[in-house]
Amino acid sequence: MALVVICGQPCSGKSKAALCLAEALKESELNQQVRIIDGACFHLDRNQSYANMPSEKNLRGVLRSEVDRSLSKDSIIIVDSLNNIKGYRYELWCLARAAGIRYCMVYCNVEETDCRKWNEERREKGEDNYDDSIFEDLVRRFEKPDRRNRWDSPLFELWPHRDGTEKSSRAILDAVSYLTKKVDSKTRDVKILQPTIATQTTRSSDANSLYELDKATQEVTNAIVEAQSNAIGGPLNGISIGKDLPAINISRLVGLPELRRMRRTFIKLTGQTSLSGPPPPSDANSAKRMFIDYLNRELGSS
Repeated sequence: MALVVICGQPCSGKSKAALCLAEALKESELNQQVRIIDGACFHLDRNQSYANMPSEKNLRGVLRSEVDRSLSKDSIIIVDSLNNIKGYRYELWCLARAAGIRYCMVYCNVEETDCRKWNEERREKGEDNYDDSIFEDLVRRFEKPDRRNRWDSPLFELWPHRDGTEKSSRAILDAVSYLTKKVDSKTRDVKILQPTIATQTTRSSDANSLYELDKATQEVTNAIVEAQSNAIGGPLNGISIGKDLPAINISRLVGLPELRRMRRTFIKLTGQTSLSGPPPPSDANSAKRMFIDYLNRELGSS
């Protein structure tokens, strides 16, 4: 139903904001699952995650993949992380657009000096904190959200140091209102992102179809390899895959690399066609028949 991105400097109160928002949503009349995704879900240490660029890239990739798997029409996903790179926030926005759901950002606006002080206080208490060098690097590279950007809008701004963060905070209440408001033909202040051809990889039923397509083409490929191996270089008059399926007619040995290349090309072409035409076949036999016809055309002309 929605994706909420929490953004802010290190030690700016993002996790508390995420918890307050989640609690406020659960207390609303909205009958939706609310889930927070953060580094702790994967037992990732914050200093190790930001120790170098490869580690940081891995963290973002893990979070992005989990968000992609979790988005649905029946849940609200809250991403509790720095989300300090605008290019990464754009990637998350694209995931929401591809899913056809609402999107918003909650920004914890805290001065660097206050973040630095909170980090030191956490260290003194033995709580999770950032090493000084990592903290300073993250502060330096932080890219502040701009509500003029599609991927930073709508933007709900919190000032944790000045006003504190509660379920009753104005930004939290505004975000809950935006996420729970019913949409009809007269609604103008709530935007539900719409997938485009560039982001819409499949229709709603295509996930299973593409799985069947991948599995079926692999079975056909394996059958060809096995038949050629049994023939020991001899002629092949036709390879039978199964009942009610056409035979594969090849006049020469076809190596595994070539078969894999043809299989990838066939899956790609079928996926592209499904964006504007009929969806991929949803049963194994139909997928096998299509792939066999493709192979017979391609190998028959070689």
